[in-house]
Amino acid sequence: MEQTLKEQNEDHQYGKTNRRAFIKKSAVLSGGSMFALSMLPQMNLDAQISNSDDPHLVTDTVTYAGASGPVTAYLARPKGTGKYPAVIVIHENKGLQPHIKDVTRRMALEGFVTLAPDGLSAQGGTPEDIEEVGSMFQKMDFEATKKDFTAAVAYLKTNPLTTGKVGCTGFCWGGGMTNQVAVNSPDLVAAVPYYGLQPKDEEVPKIKAAMLLHYAGNDQRINQGIPAFEAALKKAHIDYKLYMYEGADHAFNNDTNPERYNKEAAELAWKRTIDFFKVKLK
Repeated sequence: MEQTLKEQNEDHQYGKTNRRAFIKKSAVLSGGSMFALSMLPQMNLDAQISNSDDPHLVTDTVTYAGASGPVTAYLARPKGTGKYPAVIVIHENKGLQPHIKDVTRRMALEGFVTLAPDGLSAQGGTPEDIEEVGSMFQKMDFEATKKDFTAAVAYLKTNPLTTGKVGCTGFCWGGGMTNQVAVNSPDLVAAVPYYGLQPKDEEVPKIKAAMLLHYAGNDQRINQGIPAFEAALKKAHIDYKLYMYEGADHAFNNDTNPERYNKEAAELAWKRTIDFFKVKLK
C-alpha cells in the first residue's frame, strides 16, 4: 500500500491529479480520508525551505502594468528601510506555484528585492487546481507574455525599494522566458536561466545582460540548442558562463519533484546563482 500511495503522490506532484483527487484516491487505498490527509506532510506536497512568515522578510502581492494588462506578482524583500538590488523569478509551466514563492523568499533572504510575476495574470491568475494550468498555457499570448515579464524590469528598476539594478532567473519554461527578457530588455543587468529554451541566433546580439547558464546533463531536448546559442554569445561578445550538471535531469532544482530533484546539482547551481547576482548587481 505504501508504494501505491507514493505513486499517487508523484501523480499529484507532476500535475496529473489535483489535491482533491489525490485525497480521494489515497482514501480508497488507505481505508479513510483522515489517514490520507495525515500522509500529506510526509509526502512533501508543498515542500518549502523558507517560511512565508519569516521575520527577516516582508512579503506582499503587488501588481504592475504589463502589455496584457495588470500583472499580479509575489514580492519578497529583506525587512528594513535600505535599498537592495532586484531579481525577477520566473515560474515553470505550472504557473506561480508555492514552490516558486518559496524560491522567491530564498532569493530575498540573500539580500534582494525579489519579484515573481504570474504569467497567467491575463487569464485570472494561476488556479489552485493544477489540472487547469495546461490549457491556460495553451491559450497564452506568448508575445504579450514576453512583454509582461520584460515590463517587470522597468517596474523594479524604478521601484523606490531597489538600487535600480535588476537581474532575472527562471526555471524550465521560466528559463526560456528569462532568455527572452534578456533579449528584450537592455536594462537587465544579469540573467540566470535554468535549463531554458534558447533564443533565436539573430536575437542574441540584443542581449546586454551578463549571462549565467545552467543545464542538466540528461536534457537532450534543451541541450541540443546549446552549441548554436554559445556560438552566438561568443560572436556577440556577450559576458557569459555555462555550467553543465552531469547526471542531473531537467527541472533538477525543483525540490517538490522527487523524481527529478538533484540535491547536489541544485545546491551548487543555487550558490553559483547567488554569487553571480551579488557580483553583477552590486
